[in-house]
Amino acid sequence: MKFRKKPVVIEAVQFDGTSESAQSAGLVAQGDTRGIVWGIYTLEGFMLASPGDWIIAGVKGERYPCKPDIFEATYEPAEP
Repeated sequence: MKFRKKPVVIEAVQFDGTSESAQSAGLVAQGDTRGIVWGIYTLEGFMLASPGDWIIAGVKGERYPCKPDIFEATYEPAEP
């Protein structure tokens, strides 16, 4: 069987690697002596976010990162 994704308008913000961008995206910092990584707690556990990733709010308010190429292939700007 084949399925089509339902047309749903989402909210998303692109993470640019700065702490200000991380804060607005709801990311948290984790690190040790090797450095800090940014990520977000999702329904599947902690997921890393890299600069350029989109942080998406899902249909139930959950948030998760999405790589830019996947985001571009899946989403387009919504009409205002």
